[in-house]
Amino acid sequence: MTRSIPENGLYVIDKPRGPSSHQVTAWIGQILGLPVGHAGTLDPGVSGVLVVMSGQAVRLAPVLLAEEKEYVCAMRAHGNVSRSEIEAVISQFTGRIYQRPPRKSAVARNLRIRTVHSIELLDISGRIFLLRTRCDAGTYIRSLCYHMGLVLGTGAHMEELRRTRSGNFREEEAITVQQLADAVVCARQGSPSPLREMAHPLIDGVSSLPRIFVRDSAVDALCHGAALAVPGISVFDEFSRGAVVALLTSRDELIGIGTSLHSSKEASALKHGLIISPTSVFIEPGTYPRGWKKRREGVPGSQAAQR
Repeated sequence: MTRSIPENGLYVIDKPRGPSSHQVTAWIGQILGLPVGHAGTLDPGVSGVLVVMSGQAVRLAPVLLAEEKEYVCAMRAHGNVSRSEIEAVISQFTGRIYQRPPRKSAVARNLRIRTVHSIELLDISGRIFLLRTRCDAGTYIRSLCYHMGLVLGTGAHMEELRRTRSGNFREEEAITVQQLADAVVCARQGSPSPLREMAHPLIDGVSSLPRIFVRDSAVDALCHGAALAVPGISVFDEFSRGAVVALLTSRDELIGIGTSLHSSKEASALKHGLIISPTSVFIEPGTYPRGWKKRREGVPGSQAAQR
């Protein structure tokens, strides 16, 4: 593998209308020559932000797939509707809503609950309404338009859709497939700077998670699969029991992600014991000096990142 091509990275791609998310992701993999995955399917007729993960970044998929999304859609009403009428209906569809995926979707059509955080009316042109929607991952805007049309009494359908944000990645920083291909060519010709600027580091993918900073002496134990104990923690954000958290070194390097065994409030009151169970680790063992020790044989938990 040419070193000028970053092995692990996150690429914010501006997916065009036409190809599927899987096809665009496959193109990115061929261009980079790396294993890749994407964080959130867009239908072929939908454009916008598609986060593509390469190398070890693929293991961030569970985090990125669950991130909040933002869309701008053109909804066409099937009859005349006033501004006050559409604004009244919009207010009814914010908050927790029930949805069943549309027939065109690639998932089972089971009833689900999603939260629509906000719907903003951007513009009106005749029977077409331009809406910006901020919502949970897995919310179907096509179904949302259909149901708003039923409440309006005229019927309505989604005419066009663009994803403008996925988690903290916005369309302003998105690049086209061609721009990425050109940057890879430049990198292989000895000019890696454009590609390196396009490749977001793994830590950008966990910016929404509570952060736990780990002492240097405990990092290698985590890299060997140990759980994180109280003495191995230096500073941490607030988090609840069972929360997904980001584990960082004192140098802001992403060690991995894990699940909290206690809340931050409970952790503050403890002097020993395990706090975080790691689920994915991105730093290779041996990168940091070994600082953990084995417990006595026969005692549960033979290793702990605690020193």
